[in-house]
Amino acid sequence: MRIALAQMNAGPDKEANLRKILDLTSDAARGGAALVVFPECSMMGSPTPSNLAAVAEPCDGPFVAAVADAAGRHGLAVVAGMHESIPGEELVFNTVVALDGAGASLGVYRKIHLYDAFGYRESDRTRPGSGETLSFTLGGLRFGVETCYDLRFPELSRELAGGGADVILLPTAWVQGPLKESHLEILLRARAIENTVYVAAAGMTDSTHIGSSMLVDPMGVPVARAGDGETMVFGEIDLERVSAVRRTNPSLDNARPDVYSRWLAAREAIAGRA
Repeated sequence: MRIALAQMNAGPDKEANLRKILDLTSDAARGGAALVVFPECSMMGSPTPSNLAAVAEPCDGPFVAAVADAAGRHGLAVVAGMHESIPGEELVFNTVVALDGAGASLGVYRKIHLYDAFGYRESDRTRPGSGETLSFTLGGLRFGVETCYDLRFPELSRELAGGGADVILLPTAWVQGPLKESHLEILLRARAIENTVYVAAAGMTDSTHIGSSMLVDPMGVPVARAGDGETMVFGEIDLERVSAVRRTNPSLDNARPDVYSRWLAAREAIAGRA
């Protein structure tokens, strides 16, 4: 399967961002992609207003409807990040929506791990997801979804891979900073290697985010990658590559969840006695 990673600069103008997403969806289709992945929060990037609830939308709102229409018109699946409104609340969800090539919903994922790190507090304006994961099947491949900072927590990737994912999709807005480019690449390749999956990251690029979109294969080899500017990169996902790597490195089969659960229970017991 040919996929596209749409590395874009999403600013504070929702309508301008949507027009860009629609144009890039058309470009991805012309490039032969069956799936295009957009960055985290591509509905509205930086600088964002202090009151995100004022600009957030429900998953059946006009932003998703327009993207779904584009997916159906061009016949390719679309995965994109947005701010999802929560009725009656000032907090929002950091949500990824997945749509198939007919524009029908494949599901939503609400970011579990909020970016309260490196001097930033995403939780001041965002409610974490309660833990529901998103996986879907497309073209004979099983995809799992996570968002940006989730990458630093291997438990989610292992849950998705253990549930059958061949590919993990990662909309991201990776913030600039010392060693941050290295962190992103190392973590993308590590998640791919330890779970024997492809990992496809589509990055935001602007004055505060690094871009660095990348498709990594199950042996940790970068298949396609971008720099720090607006661009679209294409890469091929091969199910036989996943199968071959898993025959060589059966790490999912060799995992010991029975042991890990005992470790967790022991830690919880110690914490309970403290």
